Amino acid sequence: MTGSAPQDDSPRDGGKLVANIMHFARALRMAGLPVGPGKVLDAIAAVQTVGIGQREDFYWALHAALVNRQDQRDIFDQAFHVFWRNPRILERMMQMVLPQMQVEQQTPEGEEMNRRLAEALMQGQEALLGDDAEEDRIEIDAAFTTSDKELLQSMDFEKMSGSEMRDAERMLQRLVLPIAELPTRRFAPSSTGNRVDLRATMRGALRSGGDIIPLALKKRRMRPPPLVILCDVSGSMSRYSRMLLHFMHALTNDRDRVHTFLFGTRLTNVTRHLRRRDVDEALERVGTAVGDWSGGTRIGACLEEFNRLWSRRVLGQGAVVLLITDGLDRDAGEGLSGVIERLRKSCRRLIWLNPLLRFDGFAPKSLGVRAILPHVDEFRSVHNLDSLAQLAAILSHAPARRGESMAPWLRKMEEVA
Repeated sequence: MTGSAPQDDSPRDGGKLVANIMHFARALRMAGLPVGPGKVLDAIAAVQTVGIGQREDFYWALHAALVNRQDQRDIFDQAFHVFWRNPRILERMMQMVLPQMQVEQQTPEGEEMNRRLAEALMQGQEALLGDDAEEDRIEIDAAFTTSDKELLQSMDFEKMSGSEMRDAERMLQRLVLPIAELPTRRFAPSSTGNRVDLRATMRGALRSGGDIIPLALKKRRMRPPPLVILCDVSGSMSRYSRMLLHFMHALTNDRDRVHTFLFGTRLTNVTRHLRRRDVDEALERVGTAVGDWSGGTRIGACLEEFNRLWSRRVLGQGAVVLLITDGLDRDAGEGLSGVIERLRKSCRRLIWLNPLLRFDGFAPKSLGVRAILPHVDEFRSVHNLDSLAQLAAILSHAPARRGESMAPWLRKMEEVA
């Protein structure tokens, strides 16, 4: 019997393959993959279709149903080799249908288990063992205490476990990013305005019969400028992509006129997808729309495409641009300086967020970094919640002079030249 799991519910079966697939999918979800009930049903149907006579067929059947982005492959691969080598699980599968299955005894060499994956598999193993691993436990509920919150604020996104990432995502949903308002060309009635509203004054005079002419005042309307986000989702940025997408989703749903573009080897506009209220649905649609996750990086070509196709549409009215990238360019910075210069001239403020700044010894040595650095107004890190809070403080007020904070970095670039 190779096409389906047995239907006998007797205890001698030692468990069911369907239940094990459900536990495996639950472990993947806890490790950060967007695995819902629909994908679990697809995985069960795929395994029933291809059978489990060969380990490789079983692997790729689950992979096809549960993985839809390139950056999810490593976690799935590690989870598969660790989860399905469990002696208890293998014993159950062998009792059901598969004495001839070939099982690898080692995880791939040189792979360090992801912390989120280890946490998810540990909980999944406890669920599978059931009464066999039942022990007395003492649980202490300390979620979101002061010390936990402070620790989470300063923890690097890359080092967070699954539960810590979920807590950080909830905190990001409550993040407010104030942007200093700018005066527009339109006016609004105001009792403290500095201009006389002639039209409203004449209307008031007509109502009073001309005996009294009350002066109506007006002042310029204030409005936050548009916010444009250009985020790198290449392989070198994949460790931060998920949290940054939650950050961008929170911004898009917190204010109007937010435009988001993702780039690796090509540029993709994901603004429409991130406007959906449900974050899981929004990120799933983004994952489907972006075809170059965790690939190479062509910063110059992607920004040139943005300047050519999108800059006039989204950079009007003093837009603020957030460029999120590590500056590691596959094209070695070729043509990058010119497109960054044009981007800076087209917007009111260009802020570069680079996760590599978390390292104390960071120096602008790569060609991509050296091409971008002279043309930005702010150069900040983006690797934890604290860095995002600092970004909010920066955007809440206008700088005294454009590019004033970049002088130390420009001197450092000259030193390492």
